[in-house]
Amino acid sequence: LGMANFNKNLFVGVGGVEAINLSHFIGAVHGMEKLMGRGQNPLRSILNYASKEYLQDQFDLWYILTVMGSNIATGEVEMKGLYIGNDVRCYNMACDLSLQVNFNLLPKPPKKMVVYLSEEYHSTWLGNKSIYRTRMAIDDGGELIVMAPHVETFGEDERIDALIRQVGYVGTPAIMEAMKEDKELESNLSAVAHLIHGSSEGRFSITYCPGRLTREEIESVGFQYASLEAMKRRYDVDGLEDGWNTEVNEDGVEEEFYYISNPALGLWAVSSRFEDDSEVSTSSRENNDGASTAIASNQEASAQSGGVGGWKRPPT
Repeated sequence: LGMANFNKNLFVGVGGVEAINLSHFIGAVHGMEKLMGRGQNPLRSILNYASKEYLQDQFDLWYILTVMGSNIATGEVEMKGLYIGNDVRCYNMACDLSLQVNFNLLPKPPKKMVVYLSEEYHSTWLGNKSIYRTRMAIDDGGELIVMAPHVETFGEDERIDALIRQVGYVGTPAIMEAMKEDKELESNLSAVAHLIHGSSEGRFSITYCPGRLTREEIESVGFQYASLEAMKRRYDVDGLEDGWNTEVNEDGVEEEFYYISNPALGLWAVSSRFEDDSEVSTSSRENNDGASTAIASNQEASAQSGGVGGWKRPPT
């Protein structure tokens, strides 16, 4: 939803599984990089319309919203803002502060990001938090390296695992096409949303370094593969600090990269992503039937990642 809380807690929070899955699907199709950190977006507009038409005049409904953040000196979580109101204005004010407090805004986009996944991440369903929590920071044409020693499966259950293996993280257009042709996928919008969340849409590459999945399995779903042991020798996670680090590559050239030890602890972005809300990294292209699908205008299918996935920008 871009930013949490407000009327989401009513319509999605108590709306049941269908509301949860449908909201995730709408947000994914709109485009994660046009959604995250933004209080104003098409999905939120749907909820705001429903609030105005069905709640605002019928109930004396008030919202109490807090913005929480870490104290720089103590590391303790504390309240940074308190907003109380009965319309969208208190939410908008809370969003403005949350963007400053809860986003790790970087001065420049990293060409390379390295993310480590601890033992709680045993599937790509969970581990792909490393992708959607960092995608607003990583540079065009950059590389995301996911070190995942405990990842042993794709889905959290057999049905989802099979759907991920069948379709792969192959970009919004291909996933939407697969949904049209597969009734089971069409009936599982949470899986569709997850597949889109885990796709780079051609803007950057994703290299997974799993502890318990094979090269064939990783490449079959559209990711690039690298040996975990080789990457551990290259990136000594015990000696790295969260944030900017440097390494000497195989050519003897010093390279800069950004390291994250736990993707659950924040959202990373560059401030330029919010300077022009009309176009971040994807553009909205209108189909013949008038529907809008958020995909990049210059994508082409790629034979990378085992020949079954991945997207890349054509040469300029």
